[in-house]
Amino acid sequence: MARFLAVYTMQPEAVTRFRAMPKADQDAVDAVGLEQWKEWERRHAAAFLEPGGMVGKTLRVGKSGTAPATNTICGYVVVEADTIEDAARIFEDHPHIKTFPGEGIDIMPFVT
Repeated sequence: MARFLAVYTMQPEAVTRFRAMPKADQDAVDAVGLEQWKEWERRHAAAFLEPGGMVGKTLRVGKSGTAPATNTICGYVVVEADTIEDAARIFEDHPHIKTFPGEGIDIMPFVT
């Protein structure tokens, strides 16, 4: 089986809109979404090689030094599947895109 990196993406504006909602509305989405996420993890537990997690603000190291940066990455998980299409199917009903304001989930094979 092959290994795949799945990266959860979310536009910064979507986070801002979500955080601008009344706290009770945010809590309601979280309550539903987190239960869905736990159920999704239970259904696909056999595919997880690295459970990953959600990530925070970015600090980029580059040729000109180190500085804060912005990107759409908000989390990751490493899964195992026969093909990239099989890996993608694992995420088709993921709460990140069904309940939370997630933009998408990028699936990439490890090549080294």
